[in-house]
Amino acid sequence: MPKFTYQVAMPQPNSHYFEVTLTVENWQLPQLNLKMPAWTPGSYLIREYVRHLQDFAAYQETPQKSLNYKKIAKNHWCIQTPSIDKIIVFYRIYAYDLSVRTNHLDYSHGYFNGAALFFYIPDFEKFPITLRIILPQADWQVATGLTAIPTTHSMPTFIAPDFDTLVDCPVEIGPHTRYEFQVLDKLHHFVVWGKGNLNSDRLIADLQKIITVEANLFGGLPYDYYCFILHLANQGYGGLEHKNSCSLIYSRFGFREPEKYQNFLQLVAHEFFHLWNIKRIRPQALENFNYEQENYTPSLWFSEGTTSYYDLLIPLRAGIYDSNTFLKKLGQEITRFLLTPGRQVQPLTESSFDAWIKLYRRDANSDNSQMSYYLKGQLVTLLLDLIIRDRFQNQRSFDDVLRQMWEKFGRIEKGFTPTELETVIAEVAQQDLTAFFQRYLYHTEEIPFNIYLAPFGLQLQAIFEEPSLPYLGLKVQSENNKERITFVARHSPAEQAGLSPDDELLALNGLRVNAEHLFQRLKDYQADDIIQITVFHQDTLRTVTVQLAAPQPSRYEVVKIQNPSNDQRKKFVGWLESP
Repeated sequence: MPKFTYQVAMPQPNSHYFEVTLTVENWQLPQLNLKMPAWTPGSYLIREYVRHLQDFAAYQETPQKSLNYKKIAKNHWCIQTPSIDKIIVFYRIYAYDLSVRTNHLDYSHGYFNGAALFFYIPDFEKFPITLRIILPQADWQVATGLTAIPTTHSMPTFIAPDFDTLVDCPVEIGPHTRYEFQVLDKLHHFVVWGKGNLNSDRLIADLQKIITVEANLFGGLPYDYYCFILHLANQGYGGLEHKNSCSLIYSRFGFREPEKYQNFLQLVAHEFFHLWNIKRIRPQALENFNYEQENYTPSLWFSEGTTSYYDLLIPLRAGIYDSNTFLKKLGQEITRFLLTPGRQVQPLTESSFDAWIKLYRRDANSDNSQMSYYLKGQLVTLLLDLIIRDRFQNQRSFDDVLRQMWEKFGRIEKGFTPTELETVIAEVAQQDLTAFFQRYLYHTEEIPFNIYLAPFGLQLQAIFEEPSLPYLGLKVQSENNKERITFVARHSPAEQAGLSPDDELLALNGLRVNAEHLFQRLKDYQADDIIQITVFHQDTLRTVTVQLAAPQPSRYEVVKIQNPSNDQRKKFVGWLESP
């Protein structure tokens, strides 16, 4: 049986190059095909990781001799291996992209995501893979979800049962800080690279609460060991889920202000929730990964959007914030949704399907043409949770949907179809939800939030600026001493007048105006007033006439109604204030 071993070295961390050696033993075939993944699970964009590869070489060990090979495609090498028992492949990967889905190496640490570093061998993806790491300094250590194995040498060594597991276990290498704690008799490590204002005692206590709440929802923890990897940076926000670990990146000074700290805990709750929802309860289209091309599914609204709804709920249930904070955060999410014109253009299932070409490739028109499956999926899950809770007086909820999905699909790791997901939701709700799914999953009908909020004594309230500003429909940003229009809303007065993204804003009614003062100037006008906007459009001076429209809400808030009934009070308490 073939044996595969990867060795990762970083002899000069300042060069930002990982040196990777693949050793293949007991190889009996005339050719060895190697392919580099083009994307990583959890981040739905073709990233062409192979663009960072150089210095590829292949040779036999004894006598050491170069092997003939041919590059078949951008990410595919074919090595001729007649009568060769042991094959060695060497290459370098440039690693200077600090994100949860790529690789980063410098004087202070090394981090890699397996999909961005390792080849897979077609037809041999299910074979075990050994990973050895050569540390550049004696005080560096390794953190990963991979299983460590004892060795007779000093290199940290790990085993992955297959290529999917190798990809699914990112590796952090360096003099990081490691915190150890237990939850439900399971070992957890929280590994931190970088400096900031993180209060470790407080954070670990809150992590234990979040883990406990999520474990109680699903009936236990589906792992023996879990590793959190956190990168503290000047800028950055994000996470990537894995089966027994997650990678996080967050602002190094984002832990003191309550709102920023809560946002971080939501991020943790989100990635940890993925242990169940998508890593194990996953769409059929993601059951077996094709690492070379897009893996299409219309169900990311559930995998990501439902997870986003629960990352709001989990800290509430853990006692980290109260129901008033939850409602404030929910209002902020609804504001983002209702102020995005693309909600009227892109259906939710299409947003999921087109993640590969749209979500991660934003442009000046994205808000006009797209709707995030994270955001709308979160709000559709909210509606479904309220439907179920209202019908069953909080004795059932969307929690029961998740538990059924876990028992039917997640525990046995069988992919679900969109129809199977909708069937489980309808069975828990005990009603026909076909019309609901058509309206909010497959079409772009506006969501009547108040219909669903009312049984819980809540309503959505539109908030206008004081004094209310007439609607123009554009965003402006100061860049390099120029005022650049960055966004023009569809069907807005600005669009109808012919203003475009990248126009340089010069004047309003003949007087110079900048991004800071534009909306102050608009306070002097009312709806239906006519103004003149002067811009440079691709170096051509233009003055256009704009008829201002009626004011639009600046934000929305979810508020409690006055004099709720006893039934409304009970439903509210059962949803947001019960232990």
